[in-house]
Amino acid sequence: MNRSLIIAPQWIGDAVMSQPLVAALAARGEVLSVAALPWVSPVYRAMPEVAEVIDLPFAHGRLDWQARRALGRSWQGRFEHAYVLPNSLKSALLPWFARIPHRVGYHGEGRYLLLNDRRPAPVEQRPPMVAFYRALAGKGASVTPAPTHPVMHLPVERVAAVLRTHGLQTGAYWVLAPGAEYGPAKCWPAAHYADLARTLHEDSGQPVVLLGSGKEAALAEDIARQAGAGCLVLAGKTSLDAAMALIAGARGLVSNDSGLMHVGAAFGLPQVAVFGSTSPEHTPPLNARAEVVWLKEELKLACAPCFERVCPLGHTRCLAEVAPERVRRALWARVEAATAAPQSSR
Repeated sequence: MNRSLIIAPQWIGDAVMSQPLVAALAARGEVLSVAALPWVSPVYRAMPEVAEVIDLPFAHGRLDWQARRALGRSWQGRFEHAYVLPNSLKSALLPWFARIPHRVGYHGEGRYLLLNDRRPAPVEQRPPMVAFYRALAGKGASVTPAPTHPVMHLPVERVAAVLRTHGLQTGAYWVLAPGAEYGPAKCWPAAHYADLARTLHEDSGQPVVLLGSGKEAALAEDIARQAGAGCLVLAGKTSLDAAMALIAGARGLVSNDSGLMHVGAAFGLPQVAVFGSTSPEHTPPLNARAEVVWLKEELKLACAPCFERVCPLGHTRCLAEVAPERVRRALWARVEAATAAPQSSR
């Protein structure tokens, strides 16, 4: 067998955006194992092209030299190829310790000896991430048509089981993902999310599920309190695997530029993504049912995109001036278009 190891990125959104690379490698006959940190591994379990997902036992941000050496050596003889998606030195250690003959990755952090197929970094400072990862497959990954949009799948039974746990029915609730791991400069205001949650519930009579990490639980509770009724706060109360199932079964999704935005896109969900400090040219939701709201041109914002964690000017106009009614109309338009043409969404 042509066995390959993928060293996964550490962020949910980046993991989703690596799926076209996964599809290209699988299409040319490579049997894929993905080594990922536990909070990212559920993304790869939703990719049928992946034969095996290995949960890495390392702490985020730590070198863990001894543990990496022991694990890498235990893999010696298992793989012919390795694709190292992160640009850090430590991410290239496992394939090196495993003595994998062909080790592919971009130049970065002094990895000259660790990788033997080093690709030059793109000229763009922030290239489109799907193409950035997909290029690691090289010219030998010719697939017609070439995969350009992430696509993930969950078994219907798995989605239904998660929904039953929370008293929900497929296509009969909305999801809001109001957080962003990177920082508040990515986050549409809580009051706007509350206004949207209230009107969606009034329009449809359907519940609004608030998803996110434990760090975002207080934010979700605040939004639910402001909205008044109809919200189910599950931020910090579900695993990523369950959150993905909740997104897959939803009627529609509204989010910031975040990992859950990319999850929704990979499931082909009608969605609206509100961008502020970051750029949809770099990490857009690649989904025909998605709409991006970004006010850079409308407001003539010379500061956007700043890619800062906190607005350096203190006003966050790029997000604060996105009206909830605009997002509500955009979401309904996407839902109605999907209902009218369900087979043309991807």
